[in-house]
Amino acid sequence: MADLFSGGAVGALMGETVKYALQTIKKGKEFRPTLETNIETLDALVPLVEKMKGFNDLLDRPSEEIERLEKHMREGKEIVEESKKFTWRKFFSFPGQQVKLKKQDDKLKRDLSVIVQAENKRDLMEVLTKVNAIFEFLMKNLGQFDDDGKQIRGLFGAPDEPQCKGMDESLSKLKIEMMKDGVSVHVLTGLGGSGKSTLAKKLCWDPQIKGKFGGNIFFVTVSKTPNWKIIAQTLFEYCGRRVPEFNNDEDAINRVKHLLSKVGRNPILLVLDDVWPGSECLVEKFKFQMADYKILVTSRVAFRRFGTPFPLDPLDLDHAVSLFHHYSQLNESSSYMPDKNLVREIVKGCKGSPLALQVIAGSLCKQPIEIWKNMKEHFQNQSILESKRYFPSDSTDTDLLCRLQQSLDILEDINEKECFVDLGLFAEDQRIPVTVLIDMWATLYNLDEDGTQAMAIVHNLNTRNLINVIATRKVATETDMYYNNHYVMMHDLLRELAIHQSKEEPFEQRKRLTIDLNGDDRPNWWIVPDQQGMISRMYSFITGMLVKQKQLKVSARILSISTDETFSSDWCDMQPDEAEVLVLNLRSDQYSLPDFTQKMSKLEVLIVTNYGFHCSELTKFEMLGFLSNLKRIRLEKVSVPCLCILKNLQKLSLHMCNTRNAFESCDIQISDAMPNLVELSIDYCKDLIKLPDGLCNITTLKKLSITNCHNLSAMPHDIGKLENLEVLRLCSCSDLKEMPKYVAGLNKLCCLDISNCVNLSKLPKDIGELQKLEKLSMKGCSNLSGLPNSVIKFGNLKHEMHVICDEERAALWEQYPNIPNLRIDMLKEDINLNWLHRTRS
Repeated sequence: MADLFSGGAVGALMGETVKYALQTIKKGKEFRPTLETNIETLDALVPLVEKMKGFNDLLDRPSEEIERLEKHMREGKEIVEESKKFTWRKFFSFPGQQVKLKKQDDKLKRDLSVIVQAENKRDLMEVLTKVNAIFEFLMKNLGQFDDDGKQIRGLFGAPDEPQCKGMDESLSKLKIEMMKDGVSVHVLTGLGGSGKSTLAKKLCWDPQIKGKFGGNIFFVTVSKTPNWKIIAQTLFEYCGRRVPEFNNDEDAINRVKHLLSKVGRNPILLVLDDVWPGSECLVEKFKFQMADYKILVTSRVAFRRFGTPFPLDPLDLDHAVSLFHHYSQLNESSSYMPDKNLVREIVKGCKGSPLALQVIAGSLCKQPIEIWKNMKEHFQNQSILESKRYFPSDSTDTDLLCRLQQSLDILEDINEKECFVDLGLFAEDQRIPVTVLIDMWATLYNLDEDGTQAMAIVHNLNTRNLINVIATRKVATETDMYYNNHYVMMHDLLRELAIHQSKEEPFEQRKRLTIDLNGDDRPNWWIVPDQQGMISRMYSFITGMLVKQKQLKVSARILSISTDETFSSDWCDMQPDEAEVLVLNLRSDQYSLPDFTQKMSKLEVLIVTNYGFHCSELTKFEMLGFLSNLKRIRLEKVSVPCLCILKNLQKLSLHMCNTRNAFESCDIQISDAMPNLVELSIDYCKDLIKLPDGLCNITTLKKLSITNCHNLSAMPHDIGKLENLEVLRLCSCSDLKEMPKYVAGLNKLCCLDISNCVNLSKLPKDIGELQKLEKLSMKGCSNLSGLPNSVIKFGNLKHEMHVICDEERAALWEQYPNIPNLRIDMLKEDINLNWLHRTRS
């Protein structure tokens, strides 16, 4: 016993006790930091694990590892919650709890490390698999060939990705249906201007949709009077195939079915935009049995025969305010920021209509506070959905139409309002050439003929969101006022607004008379000259007198007539004595000018536009010879007949026409037919090989534009006789190999454009004699390897000469440093194809 309590034994025992006590104290001190470490680990893991679970669900991956990690996290949380209750009274329990915390923390980190390593390896394998799938997809969609070995290409057809606010839910619902397998038709429906077309275009740009359908997304605008053959021809064009001749609708249907069956080896999305009531049969014709084929229809009508429609509801207030801010250009840098309550009151008046928001916001953009307050008062006194004055009470489209009418009141210039209404004269869903508007408005409103004032009006209407302006070919400078590549397009509802404005006056007193003739349907007032009863004819026979019906007399300054492909040219005996502008919109392969044309003694402008697929044969053209006031003619996609005497004609414009009958097979020369011609414009006329004989005898000619005529091979050698010519434009005539050697006679020429004449090898020998030349455009003349020595004479110019060219042609001019007033610009051309989905050409 004595030994037990000997000093050595006691010392050893006390040493162990002290050591244990020190370890306990140390672990006790580490308890709190370890607890905090556990809490931090758990807090960091919770959002990470939630994201991992989301990705697992999205990618359909196994969940065992995540579930095991979640189990350990729950255990760790229990230990942490238990440890939080420990106080200093339980100090001696700290070490054991600290060990448990440490083990649990290590376990979580170890599990996470193992899972991450395993998932990284699996992710790498999946990435490689998906990359292979992408390569397969690209090979199928970009290198797709039919049974004949011809490549099939898909053209999206939808324009640039639009602004799309407040439609996320609708877009998600549509995507869910589009991503399903099988064949189905879906109808996206809503009021006019509710954003149906915008949402459909947005869908085409969605990454998941593009990922599934690839190049097999087709966007076709149907419109009020659809033409199955033209739509079928457009689809063939989209697919890069030769457009066939269809014997009838059934033949067209069968050929389209065969075409899509080739493309349909991969999923197809066909968007039929703006389908009107009565056109359901057209949608039915597009229903073919394929593996994965989706049709999306946008319409103001919910065609329930195709299943449950997708109604597009008005925007809620917050999204509407956001869209309004975008179109009214309200941001932090704005010089004027209206009161938020004022903005919200105006936005409320738009009733969630995207189109109403766009137009009203555009009309208020950068306007003074009084205009904003006036618009607010408009909305307080009358709801945008309450005006039922002019249309049936069940047509909610008309309520918006009447409210949008207020946006015209913002236009200060009366000419701007009149010009907006004029846009309703043209065919629905078609681009309107700005040059047509320039011709019309110069006559009707005494605007300048070079288009400066007309373009100012166009730009202002565009700023107010009443129209859209498209330039298919943009250059940095437009010093010569050339607008052949500029077009106007307008929303259907705004077109209806324009038409509505023109119908406010009684029929006989209207400034504009718009007539739509489809098939054998005629207005009630339509009277055909031989439409007499039996008694009248018998009485005429007995008395020997011809009984004539009373002619319909109208006072309109503008007459617009639209006909479809089935119209029989059965014209009424109209007397449009006051008409100064005649607009003819047609779709048929054969077309006869109205008999009453020769009576239109005040007619100054004739515009004939064929929206069909092929050129239309135009007859009774000789009647124009009776019209002594006719100054401007524009023909599009027609076969121009033999010329007649038009002594006072000042401007002739031919776009996508066949010119052979007029220029090569006609007995009369153009100089005899049009001796006072001032401007001749020929664009995209593929059969034009040479300019008409006698053209250089028209000494009054000031502007000559021959553009995009790819078969034109030479210019007349006597072009120097055009002593008054100021503008000569020959751009994009790819087969033009040479110009006349001598052009010194063109002593008034100030603009010469030979851009993109890729085969042109040399300039005229005496080009330096053109001492009035201000602009020379020669960009893209890749075969032009030198300049004639006469260019040194440009050193005598007192004014600046502007040369537009590419880098290679600029080097040619650098060899002549002694031309002090020479300015060289190397411009990049911007070609815009976003409008192609709307055209029928």
